[in-house]
Amino acid sequence: MNSHLRTDLEALKSRIFRVAVAVEENLSMSIRAIKDLSEDAAQTVVNRDALIDKMEVDTEEECLKILALHQPVASDLRFVITVLKINNELEHISDMACNIAKRIRFIKEFPIAKIPFDLDKVSQQTIKMLKDSLQSFLKQDEFLALEVCESDKIVDEENRNCYFNIKSMLSNKDAFSMTAINYLLVSKSFERIADLCTNIAEDVIYMKYSLIVRHHMKNPQNIRRYFESSKSALNGSK
Repeated sequence: MNSHLRTDLEALKSRIFRVAVAVEENLSMSIRAIKDLSEDAAQTVVNRDALIDKMEVDTEEECLKILALHQPVASDLRFVITVLKINNELEHISDMACNIAKRIRFIKEFPIAKIPFDLDKVSQQTIKMLKDSLQSFLKQDEFLALEVCESDKIVDEENRNCYFNIKSMLSNKDAFSMTAINYLLVSKSFERIADLCTNIAEDVIYMKYSLIVRHHMKNPQNIRRYFESSKSALNGSK
C-alpha cells in the first residue's frame, strides 16, 4: 500500500468514526426525549440530523475520491466499500431517531398510562446493538458482529408484542388510539434501527472475510464455525 493511500484510509476511518459518534449521540438523545416526552429534546434531535446528513455526504464523497484516485484492491477496496455502506446505514439510523422524536408531540397530547411495549428493554438493546456493531467495525471483530446479528431477534419480538398489545386500544376508537398508533410507529423505528445495526455487523463480516452473510442468518452457528476454522487455519500457518 502506498503512503498516500494509507494516509487517506486512516483519515476515512476517523471520518466515519465521527459520523458514528454523532449518530449514537442523536439516538441517545431521542431515547431520552421519548422517555421524558420532552419536545425540547426532540427538537434537538431533529436539528442535529441536518448536520449528520452533511457529514454523511462528505464521507461518501471522500470514499468516491479514494476509489477514483487510488483504485484500491482486495482488503483496501472492501474497507472503502464497507465505509460507504456503514455511512449510509448510520444516516438512516439518525433518520429513525428523528422519526421517534417527531412522535412525541402527538403522544404528549393524549398520554396513556401504560406504553404498549417495553421501552426500556427495546431502547437499551438498540443502543447496545449500535455500540457493538461500531466496535466490531473498529476492532474488526467478526464474533462481536455475529452477536449483533443474533440479538436482532430481541427487538423483533418486542415489536411483535407491541402490535398485539395495541389491538385492544384501537378497538376503543377514542383519542388514546392515536397515541397507541404513534407508539407503534416508535416501536417500528426501533425495530428498523436494530435491522440497520445488523446490516453494519454484516458489512464488517464482508470486510474481513469477503463473505456476504445477509441471507444466511437463520444458521448463525454455521457462520461461527467458519470463523473458528478460519482462525485455527491462520494460527496453524504461523
